[in-house]
Amino acid sequence: MPPRPSVAPSLFSDPSPLKSEKSVWINAHCDGGARGNPGPAGYGALIQDDQGMVLAELSEFLGIRTNNYAEYSGLLACLQYAIDHHHPRLRVVSDSELMVKQIQGKYKVNSPDLKPLWQEARNRIAKLEAFEISHALRHKNKDADRLANEAMDRGMKRPHAPGQPAPPPLKATPYPTKSGTPPDPYAKADTMLRGFTKDGVVHLLGGATLPDGVFVKIIRE
Repeated sequence: MPPRPSVAPSLFSDPSPLKSEKSVWINAHCDGGARGNPGPAGYGALIQDDQGMVLAELSEFLGIRTNNYAEYSGLLACLQYAIDHHHPRLRVVSDSELMVKQIQGKYKVNSPDLKPLWQEARNRIAKLEAFEISHALRHKNKDADRLANEAMDRGMKRPHAPGQPAPPPLKATPYPTKSGTPPDPYAKADTMLRGFTKDGVVHLLGGATLPDGVFVKIIRE
């Protein structure tokens, strides 16, 4: 079995088109997570050929990010792997319904945090001969989930040499856009978000998410 490379592609790639004589599909399961949302984040992905042979395991710590940012980073890593290794046909499975439906065009991308990532994903997809993405429940995405958690574990442990001072606390890394880090939507306690309730669960519009431990007040419109 060939070695499984660890790939950490940059989020923004060379726009040159993909050229390859390969016509078989490769398949990727990707996942991303953040412990705190935003918090220490990472993505993981398992890439296999059409016969199920593992081609690569991707796993990368992202710093302090949101869960949705990590999900998109996993997708971008899979796309970049396909481009770099000249695989023009890629199927992706993710347990992020939001990301899958945004890529499929079923949901709008209103979040300023996600728009550049969505656009970069579209740019990379355009380089492929064929692309498919589908949603699966978390229990069908176990390998990618494991790799994402391994990435978060590595980033949070950050071992240092005996006798040396511990490294400083993790800090949020800026978004790769010219405008810098987007504003934190939860910076003010009175931030208002629009959504609806169904079966006792709050659903926010526009792909917004709430960090753990936040108290909300529901106002009927």
